[in-house]
This record gives sequence, structure tokens and C-alpha cells, in this order.
Amino acid sequence: MDAAAIEKGVVIGGGTMGRGIAQVLAMCGVEVTLVDLDETVLDAAYNGVVAALDKGVDRGKLNEQERGETLARLSTSTELAPACEGIQVAIEAVPESLGLKRKIFADLGVLTGPDVLLATNTSSLPISEIAAAARHPERVTGMHFFNPVHIMKLVEVVRAEASSDEAVATSVALATRMRKEPITVKDSPGFASSRLGLVIGLEAIRMLENGVASAEDIDKAMTLGYGFPMGPLKLTDLVGLDVRLNIAEYLAREVGAHFEPPQLLRDKVARGELGKKSGQGFYAWE
Repeated sequence: MDAAAIEKGVVIGGGTMGRGIAQVLAMCGVEVTLVDLDETVLDAAYNGVVAALDKGVDRGKLNEQERGETLARLSTSTELAPACEGIQVAIEAVPESLGLKRKIFADLGVLTGPDVLLATNTSSLPISEIAAAARHPERVTGMHFFNPVHIMKLVEVVRAEASSDEAVATSVALATRMRKEPITVKDSPGFASSRLGLVIGLEAIRMLENGVASAEDIDKAMTLGYGFPMGPLKLTDLVGLDVRLNIAEYLAREVGAHFEPPQLLRDKVARGELGKKSGQGFYAWE
């Protein structure tokens, strides 16, 4: 495995994270196919990449030639098998369902050779259980990106039980090639970032639930007082309240009761107040 030699890859999952990962892969010179079963999702994903690149041009972050070259490297497909032909890397970014991810890695194990790097973007699920579904699980790692992918610098490279040193090194090098700052962590519940970020986010929700301060003032306390680029409640809206709830329930089972979700979070998810994607969370979104 050689990250510098990667010329072709596939990203599975056309949601916010998948399209962001596909964009940054294409921007660093990799020919990428974004795969999803839903053509409508793929259309929205492609248009989202176009909008992000246009904004980058407007802000002077890239030029028109770079924009055009990036889009020329990006394609979409509803079929995984043909998209996997000739690839050197596959990154999965589907919803946080262990069964779904294991099914995808079982398919990837059949469709790709043993030298193809396989990575999952899961933010909390056990990499070792996902990797076990694939042939040659030693080539599987976690590559946990952050939203918005084309802006956020951090990538958590997660070493599973079977991950080879070569696969981990290639994942780190690929993240660096994508102009990210990788850290390497052991496969454990919540890794490093989700555990730390979730503790702060859940406590912010409890403070709001108990009437300690408004959402705006709780967020302002962290942005102005601690230098956070975004407050924990606004970040929860961007991540998705349902996503945060699922991770909290998982970590409460695996790590401890301090991750038990506040009732306010459960109530909002039950009402469909999922954050920016639904138009309402802790903030109202247009």
C-alpha cells in the first residue's frame, strides 16, 4: 500500500460525510466514484460538492482550473461492483448501523483485492467488528472525518485489532495527502474525539434542560471563554441530534452512565427536531 500511488477510489454513502470525503479525495488528485443506492441522494451530493467548490472559488481558496479538475475526477454510481474496478482505496460513510457497515465490508472483501485499503468513517462503532466482515481484515482501518469535511482538519485514524502497520501508515499518509492532520488512536468506544466532544455536548444539553442559560449563551461561553470555533449545541445541530443520541446510548452501554442521554435530547429526537437537516434543533435553521 502506498498513499502517494493511489489514483482511484470509491466512497460509499452519499450523505453529508460521504460527499465531503469524495470531494477532498478528488481535490488531492484521486479519481473518485461516490456510490449510493438512491439516485436522488447522489444528485444532491454532487450539487453539494459543486456548491462547496463554487464557494471556495469565491473566497479565493481555489481557482477555476482546480474546481474543474476536481469535478472531472468525481463521478457517481448506484452500483458498487463496477465502481470498485481498479481502485486502491474504499472509504465507507453510510449511517451508523453496525449491520449495514458489516454488509458493505463483506461486499468490499469480495470485490477488492487484498492490497486495497478499506476504511470506515464511523464515529463510534467498533472497527474490529466491522473489519471482521471483510476478507483480509488487516487492511481495514478507521478514518474518522469531521463535518464539514473540506474545512475541518482532523482525521482520526483508528487501529483495529487486526489492522496492519502498513494499513495504518497508509491511512495516515492518505489523510496527510488530503491536507488533513491525522491522529492515531486505538479501537475503543468513541475513540478520542467522540468521547471528549460528546461529554461536553451532553453537559451543555443538561445545562439547557435545567435552565442554567440559553443555548446561545452556553455556546458563547465555549466560543469566547475557551476558544471553541463553534458552541456544543450548535455543533450538535450540525451533527444531528439523532446521531448524537445514538452515539450517547452506545457509549452509555459501553463506557458508563455519564454518557446517558438527557431527556431533552430524547424528546427533541422523538419530535423530529434533528438539527439543521430538519430545520429545527437547539436553533431554528432556514
